[in-house]
Amino acid sequence: MSAVLRGALRRLRPPRRPGPLGAQGRKEASSASLGKDRADTVIIGGGCVGVSLAYHLAKAGLKDVVLLEKSELTAGSTWHAAGLTTYFHPGINLKKIHAYSIKLYEKLEEETGQPVGFHQPGSIRIASTPTRVDEFKYQMTRAGWHPTEQYLITPEKVQELFPLLNMDKVLAGLYNPGDGHIDPYSLTMALAAGARKYGAQLNYPVQVTNLNPRSDGTWEVETPLGVIQAKRIVNTAGFWARDIGKMIGLQHPLIPVHHQYVVTSTIPEVKALKTELPVIRDLEGSYYLRQERDGLLFGPYESEEKMKLQESWVTNGVPPGFGKELFESDLDRIMEHIEAAMEMVPVLRKADIINTISGPITYSPDILPMVGPHQGVRNYWVAIGFGYGIIHAGGMGKYLSDWILEGEPPFDLIEVDPNRYGKWTTTEYTAAKARESYGFNNIVGYPKEERFAGRPTERTSGLYNLLKSKCSMGFHAGWEQPHWFYKPGDETGYKPSFRRTNWFDPVGREYKQVMEKVGVIDLSPFGKFKVKGRDSVKLLDHLFANVVPKVGSTNISHMLTPRGKVYAELTVSQLYPGEFMLVTGSGSELHDLRWIEEQITRGGYNVEIENMTDEMGVLSVAGPYARQVLQKLTNEDLSDASFKFLQCRHLKLSNIPVTAIRISYTGELGWELYHRKQDSVPLYSAIMDAGQKEGIDDFGTYALNTLRLEKGFRAWGAEMNCDTNPLEAGLEYFVKLNKAADFTGKQALKQIKEKGLKRRLVYLTLDTDNVDPEGNESVWHNGKARTIAHVIGNTTSGCFSYGAQQSLAFAYVPMELSKVGQKLEVELLGKNYPATIIQEPLVLTEPTRMRLQRKGESPKM
Repeated sequence: MSAVLRGALRRLRPPRRPGPLGAQGRKEASSASLGKDRADTVIIGGGCVGVSLAYHLAKAGLKDVVLLEKSELTAGSTWHAAGLTTYFHPGINLKKIHAYSIKLYEKLEEETGQPVGFHQPGSIRIASTPTRVDEFKYQMTRAGWHPTEQYLITPEKVQELFPLLNMDKVLAGLYNPGDGHIDPYSLTMALAAGARKYGAQLNYPVQVTNLNPRSDGTWEVETPLGVIQAKRIVNTAGFWARDIGKMIGLQHPLIPVHHQYVVTSTIPEVKALKTELPVIRDLEGSYYLRQERDGLLFGPYESEEKMKLQESWVTNGVPPGFGKELFESDLDRIMEHIEAAMEMVPVLRKADIINTISGPITYSPDILPMVGPHQGVRNYWVAIGFGYGIIHAGGMGKYLSDWILEGEPPFDLIEVDPNRYGKWTTTEYTAAKARESYGFNNIVGYPKEERFAGRPTERTSGLYNLLKSKCSMGFHAGWEQPHWFYKPGDETGYKPSFRRTNWFDPVGREYKQVMEKVGVIDLSPFGKFKVKGRDSVKLLDHLFANVVPKVGSTNISHMLTPRGKVYAELTVSQLYPGEFMLVTGSGSELHDLRWIEEQITRGGYNVEIENMTDEMGVLSVAGPYARQVLQKLTNEDLSDASFKFLQCRHLKLSNIPVTAIRISYTGELGWELYHRKQDSVPLYSAIMDAGQKEGIDDFGTYALNTLRLEKGFRAWGAEMNCDTNPLEAGLEYFVKLNKAADFTGKQALKQIKEKGLKRRLVYLTLDTDNVDPEGNESVWHNGKARTIAHVIGNTTSGCFSYGAQQSLAFAYVPMELSKVGQKLEVELLGKNYPATIIQEPLVLTEPTRMRLQRKGESPKM
């Protein structure tokens, strides 16, 4: 350690980026002129993300693409990045972004003539605990149905690939061939050369000083050199993105963090190697390490207590002139990680540190970037908050370019939608979350993960204080919502696991409560909109694939994209003639609102839309005794003859005004009760008092999920999203291709139907042990010869069915393997479990059971 400390404590010159090609030493000639006063798209910010977008838009044929950069290309976070590239991502479609980036970088030099310094020695994530091995198995089934190569490898294989490791703690490795690192400066210059080749204009140093929205939806972009009028603007300004947002009254939830990495001098054992070492990620030690010439480079992620934010930039803005500067390094802050690295890679003990880089990286609260059009502002797009800008730059440039040119996202990436944040995302919340996200960079990624920093936000339901000590709360778009409730004898709290854990039995109890008695659930996080005006019916007829419900009625409706994908699922109720209430899931609130507002503007519809989400509470009462309980609180007739399934009306319960809809995601007899948020406690109390005799009790979202899966109900974001069309998702009932209105996606759907489906959503039962499917697992089939099994599809969601006492899942499989009775396998934690396609649903809904009873048939439960 003395040598490391000796090197570490040596007075370091302000370092230049130690790129493989020394590219940072060159400075490109600038072009400080506007050249034109009109543009289709103005991109603000010349880091690798902005330049990638310019490259992709121009390559796709878009004319008049202008990029403005205030100092020089790569200034900010790009130039000093460590440049890591990996196929791995724990998410689903972000894997596609990573894969596209790597494939692009592989051929960029050939296309542009610019060297990019791309090294692809592969990478290995190290497991040194049994839980981490479980996590790798969990990630393997999530990667199995993607084309990317990923392998779970033995300690022996790890050592073969990285012979300098101390193998004492290594239990397994997760290996991605093709991973590696690239020189960010050279990458950006190659993308810039490509962008210019295809006709984009890159102007710098040109600072954007103001943004003026015009009434026709275009923008005036003010600079010291004049004004450009643009059809749209894209904020790709890195850690200046907040300052750009403030120009138009937006507070983007971004904060710069200090990230350090260390470069060593030549290490003889590294120099003696015949091939470049793979990148390693020691997850327990929380650092990455790669070869840099004949030495090593390693970068740690300190704990949330030790990591450092640059909070002054949030309050006071980025200092003028900051561009290719760095922060003062602080090795004390990362010393425990240096020690962990020396234990794992003992040759480090003899190495001198010759460079320490400490530079700003922009974090969003959840570490994922914000990419796409922004709700509430026309033609303002963002690609900001990149904690991993180098690996995301290529894929996100392509993704955003496709969306801009085609009017819809090429695939589902709701997790990076900028509209997942809202007014509740305060600076304090952003800072607390960024600390947590940075510190948790290498934490075990469990299913149903909860993170607790910054909670609760100001966005709590009226029942939060009443319920918070009685249940395990989950975080949904800023809201706190009960996942499951405690009873004496339960093991309480958040106990994450890859197997069944402390909530398993309590959720079974809540399931039984709803199926046999009556339960109450807080659904206040739903997104809720009021739509009214002369053209409201016309608008909804154009927006939705279903018919517009009559006054006093409700239906389930889907907004489709022009290509016929499912952009959103909403509950639509016509409360009064021409006045509607639209309800969507909590995570889709501003995602859906933005789409609707865009259609209103584009079609010139005379309607008003109001977001009622924060003012309105929602309670759902469900179960066989739901009617009996609610009838005690009102004079309105709630009988089946008087208040039918999918009807809605205004009434008073215990003298509290509510809009009641006879609908329940449980599939049981139930009502959703929409009310003023301040009435939540008295309404809840009245319902609980009225239901004492019937044994009323609370239930949470975990039980709700089990109940909906048993009924075969699809969920947006799982069974359907922008990757799926409604026909393959089994939503034909809600799609009225024969209605007169030419709704968005109608023509595409007709073509899809004509061509025939390639895959279909099926309903599976599984024989498992102590583990259940939850979605995104690989589905296997043995093939005709029954010798070589291969992956043929993926699950979308799953759970344990307390009714059938076995696991249940939805999955997409090829049409030829989609028949009832088909035997398949689902991979869970490294083991393939037998699965069978069954007729859905497992349990009939209450309205269907009643209908069959009236016909004299005995319904299945």
